Order: sequence, then C-alpha cells, then structure tokens
Amino acid sequence: MEFRPCIDLHDGKVKQIVGSTLGYQDKSVVENFISDYDAAYYAEMFKKDGLTGGHVIMLGTGNEEAAFLALKTYPNGLQIGGGITDENAKKYIDAGATHIIVTSFIFHDGKLDMERLEKLVQKVGKEHIVIDLSCRKRDGKWFVVTDKWTKFSDFEVNEASISEIEQYCDELLIHAVDVEGKRSGMQEELVQDLALWTSIPTTYAGGVRSLEDLQKFNNLSKGRLHVTIGSALDIFGGDLSYRKVVSFCETK
Repeated sequence: MEFRPCIDLHDGKVKQIVGSTLGYQDKSVVENFISDYDAAYYAEMFKKDGLTGGHVIMLGTGNEEAAFLALKTYPNGLQIGGGITDENAKKYIDAGATHIIVTSFIFHDGKLDMERLEKLVQKVGKEHIVIDLSCRKRDGKWFVVTDKWTKFSDFEVNEASISEIEQYCDELLIHAVDVEGKRSGMQEELVQDLALWTSIPTTYAGGVRSLEDLQKFNNLSKGRLHVTIGSALDIFGGDLSYRKVVSFCETK
C-alpha cells in the first residue's frame, strides 16, 4: 500500500473541497480548507518525502499556472488531472507530469467514448494514462459519474469493465464520490470490490480520516490498493497527522 498525496487546485489556490458540490450553478461549493501556501510548497514537501504518484487536480479554470508550478517543482513525481483532452495531454507530460488523469473527456453523453480514449493513447501512450472511475452506487451497483460528479454514466464499475479498461491505461484512480471530502469514513464495500477486481495500480480516495481507518483500509484491500487522503490531513486543516500517515504507509 502506498500513500498517494494530492494537490487540489480551485481558483488558482490549493484547497480541499467537497467534490460533489462542484458543478452546480444553484449551489455553493463547500470548501473545507484554503491554504496559505502555493502548489509548489506541497510539491516540494512530497518530493522531500519521496512520495510518488500524487495527483494535482485542476478543479475548473484558472489553475494552469499553479499546476505547472507544481510540476516544475517536482518533475516526474506527480500526475495531473482536470480538463485533460487529447489536445492538451502531451503538454502536461512534457512539463513533467508522469501521467494524465481523465474522466469526463472519455465519458460523455453518459457513455464511454472509445474513440476518444484511443486518441489519448495515441497521443501520450497508455503508460502515461490514469483513468478516473469515480463512482456512486445506484440500484446496488457502482456507476461512473462525470461532469464534476453531477451526472451518472451508463458505465458500471465491475470486474468485467475494469478488466477491459485496464488495457488502455497504466493506473486507475477511484473516488468514492458520496464520502469524498466529508471525513465520514470510507466506503468499505467499494474498497473490497476494487481489491478483488483490479490488476494494475489503483488508488482509492474518499473518507479515510484516521490511522485506524488506514489500518482497516489495508486489511480490507489486503494491501492491494493505494490510498489518498485530503481534508482529514493536518496539512489541509484536518486532525490526521500527515507525518504519521507517511510513516504508517512506509511500513505496509
């Protein structure tokens, strides 16, 4: 199990927000934390601690400058997502990102667009692609949600679909949308399912809030999944020690 750190960017600042509140014109974005430090500060921290596979997520427009600053600070140490397409993917790889992360570009109109996915593979190679299968449960099944997590797709996340989509990427990133950013505990069933279904490096995000949760996560996933933690960490305004998380994961 690896700890994968994150740098979430919103309006050019490092923030922790409740992701499921994005994308609605009639609702305010719920912000858990706004940092006094820039993206380079966190990138340098993760670099010093030897953490790889962390993700920089651009939540909306106005975040490119901050994102490029993070990539420049920690070249070949971070992944990047948010508004990635086949047209702009290569510039982020060229700027130092190890991978680009995609959801809405390849899932649109409620369906997986294989033509777009294949174009992306042609542009940067599957070895540089992380597919984000962030999902919600509906009728007892997991479905990918897109457009800032406001719309259900018809893509069911299960063993068969994961086996197919793994052929087009190097890693998977999966947010448990209903608990992400809420510090309310992980979706244990999803963790168990993903540990059984995935065969490539897969990072789970959502709800982990304590060292006890981390231990439970490791037990449920049998060490097969990586984990990211945002709002719960003390470096992002929470109560969970970032330093203790790094130390814990180094022993697993």
